[in-house]
Amino acid sequence: MLNRAVAGAYTPGSIVKPIFASAALNEGIISPDKQILSTGAISIPNPYDKSNPSIFRDWAVHGLVDMRMALAVSSDEYFYTIGGGYGEQQGLGINRLDEYARRFGLGTSTGIAILGEVSGVIPTPEWKAKIFGPDDPWRIGNTYHTAIGQYGFQLTPLQAVRFVSAIANGGRLMKPQLIASSTPEYSDVGIPDSYLQIVREGMRLAVTSGRKDATVKYLNISGIRMAGKTGTAQLGARNESMNAWFIGFWPAENPRFAVATVLENAPAGTLSGAGPAMLPFFQWLIANKPEYVN
Repeated sequence: MLNRAVAGAYTPGSIVKPIFASAALNEGIISPDKQILSTGAISIPNPYDKSNPSIFRDWAVHGLVDMRMALAVSSDEYFYTIGGGYGEQQGLGINRLDEYARRFGLGTSTGIAILGEVSGVIPTPEWKAKIFGPDDPWRIGNTYHTAIGQYGFQLTPLQAVRFVSAIANGGRLMKPQLIASSTPEYSDVGIPDSYLQIVREGMRLAVTSGRKDATVKYLNISGIRMAGKTGTAQLGARNESMNAWFIGFWPAENPRFAVATVLENAPAGTLSGAGPAMLPFFQWLIANKPEYVN
């Protein structure tokens, strides 16, 4: 009896990366064309034991990636770096990660006229202190994991489709309406559309050029021009299960529709994620409802 669209809170994983890419551009900490080298992991010195550094792994070695390609291949290392900083590259820091997540409607209700909506969670030092107590302070690794949608991050499918809509439409965060004649209500996320365009291009590149095991390349089909982002959120004490996400919009160059899908609590390593699960739907849409394709 749980209405998962509004009352199901799920760890988002990489689907939040488009938010933080647009935030990094808006804050001027990186240009879209600057490349960051993904070697498979970053290493942070341990001040208490120099022989045991903290390792934060990417899911693959991607080489040099700029922002568009980092979105396309979903490079964790790139987003660790622009999220928390690494080497000479400044990061957003947890306060700005929290700020921009909230600009895109996370951590708060959408205002939809349905009972039971939850607000979700954006991990912050205040949240951690409340949950884990003062003896476990906020660490740089917590910032890194927040920047890739892990740790205590939780959001609803409705929040997900709402924020990807704002990326697609130029920065208008819409209030979800149930009545067709309702007057549209929205707030502005405060990011120029020229920056959001970079993110849209990266999400389109995910479909057309990204690695198949990391992206939505399987939705690069004739009849629809999709832009999207997948996310795989690890769950459990030993990462034994996962949530698989897909968010996207179409047509890519002139968006009219947005979608968010989550497959809940699959065994870790499951190869069929939310993107492949949506393929039959889009094939049906192309064949039967062309008015909703272009």
